[in-house]
Amino acid sequence: MRRINVTIWNEFVHEKEDRIRKIYPDGIHGAIAQMLGRDKKYNIRIATLEMEEHGLTEDVLNATDVLIWWGHCAHSEVSDEVATRVRNRVLGGMGLIVLHSGHRSKPFVMLMGMDCRLKWRENDEKERIWVIEPAHPIARNLPEYIELPMEETYGEKFDVPTPDELVFISWFSGGDVFRSGCCYKRGNGKIFYFRPGHEEYPTFYREDISQVIKNAVDWAAPTNGPISTVGHWEALEKVEDKFAGRPDSERLHTYITK
Repeated sequence: MRRINVTIWNEFVHEKEDRIRKIYPDGIHGAIAQMLGRDKKYNIRIATLEMEEHGLTEDVLNATDVLIWWGHCAHSEVSDEVATRVRNRVLGGMGLIVLHSGHRSKPFVMLMGMDCRLKWRENDEKERIWVIEPAHPIARNLPEYIELPMEETYGEKFDVPTPDELVFISWFSGGDVFRSGCCYKRGNGKIFYFRPGHEEYPTFYREDISQVIKNAVDWAAPTNGPISTVGHWEALEKVEDKFAGRPDSERLHTYITK
């Protein structure tokens, strides 16, 4: 069985408040790690904002197949150097799963090339996440919809590029809809944005939400395909230069008169 190296990154700020610590005593990253850790095919590493280089050194990222990112109130505290490092690793083939308010994280904004803003409110509304591409790998072993009794509401327009594939659409009891499961390819890497996961709700303990994240990790993991070559490239076949040793004027004359 192929093991997938997963790094779970969380800014780990909200959970230091008493009311959020009661919901996620081990942090949001701890809850996600607990759920994923039930499947032995994942090698899990934790990284947080307060670690040196935010826990995302060159060595850590080079050893990561898929990076899961949760952030909210400390996006600006992530260094540009580390954000660029994450971006470059995604272009090189690392998978990236961006959760909830990570839509405004520096790496995601860099990779999308857009503002990535949206409408939102905190009103304890019901969210119904509809699977609109049931044949997609990220929809594996899911019901037709996932119903969350309370979540933070997001609404369109979500200022991101049109997804390469849209797996989920959310409806909220206040009337809003939202593109809540967006797939992108950037360079050699795959990106999945998944909407649920506000820190005030125990969303990441749910089996169905955990199944989505597992499916997304499997989908985004590198396939170990060939490494593309860029820049100057010698011909694989011998190409005869008909103008070798002759003046450039003859080459130009032949091009113009054809």
